[in-house]
Amino acid sequence: MPDGADSQMPAGVDSYVLDVRDLKTVFRTRRGEVHAVNDVSFRLKAGELLGVVGESGSGKSVTMMSLIRLLPMPPAEIRKGEVLFGDRDLMQISEDELRAIRGARIGMVFQDPMTSLNPVFNVGFQLMEPLRKHMGLDKKAARRRSIELLELVGIPDAERRLKDYPHQFSGGMRQRVMIAIALACDPEVLIADEPTTALDVTIQAQILELVKELRQKLGMAIVWITHDLGVIAGIADRVMVMYGGQVVEEGPVRELFDRPSHPYTKMLLETIPSITGDRADRLQVIQGQPPMLGADPSACAFRDRCPHAFARCAQENPLLEPVGVAPGHRAACFLNEESV
Repeated sequence: MPDGADSQMPAGVDSYVLDVRDLKTVFRTRRGEVHAVNDVSFRLKAGELLGVVGESGSGKSVTMMSLIRLLPMPPAEIRKGEVLFGDRDLMQISEDELRAIRGARIGMVFQDPMTSLNPVFNVGFQLMEPLRKHMGLDKKAARRRSIELLELVGIPDAERRLKDYPHQFSGGMRQRVMIAIALACDPEVLIADEPTTALDVTIQAQILELVKELRQKLGMAIVWITHDLGVIAGIADRVMVMYGGQVVEEGPVRELFDRPSHPYTKMLLETIPSITGDRADRLQVIQGQPPMLGADPSACAFRDRCPHAFARCAQENPLLEPVGVAPGHRAACFLNEESV
């Protein structure tokens, strides 16, 4: 597998900047409730890059948007859970307190910069707004910092480009602008929601390299949401695999790629295109459809697509349990218990 980024995490770092416990989010619709996030728990260390992977509809983005309460409520409802950020639970603080954290201490980069950037304001205004609001900079200082940020993310002629509008930038440059805005207030955590999906392969590689460089310079923790395991292999320290609104496997990136434990993880890895070996002539697919999320999970969500499912899988929902020898490698699958 490609070299992971696990060696990039600062040595000696063992504090958690984010501690998520039993997070549950539902959507109320005319047809009933949709249980989009089901008892998700994870921790994020300072300086760590956590990759979150899974198919569309697996709950990746909804989980991360729930953390900072960005979902429209209603129809969304965060039914339970704790999100500990420093000494505060983001589920318990007021909306005003949360606004002071969003964009300042926790930054977010969305998938499509054209829908995230305001088309009627120039880039300079959109960069300076969080600097003036969250950091209290005057107009001159905010402008100077905005130029520094555009230079940091590799946009040439930064001072002149402050006057340009989003439509005057290419897709890759717009994404760089979004990263600059997310970094404006030196956040402790950056959440990147499939930020390279809409970009071509060359620009995608440039953005990934940029993120690696910024992480080394700034030392922030990053949550990188994607469906592309190839991307995760190159940048992440740990991987969290989601399916049906639940975490089905998590572990260090090298361990998970070399010794995947959950059948879904194994099948995801098999779908990565290969030009050598047994998979050179055909693209693997995961048969079947993702589960309907109309009720609390009382059984394994993957059982209908799993080639190893047996009676117990339809009767109980497996818990995340340690697997393998690497610390922190856990999977939610009864098959691991049966093979012991």
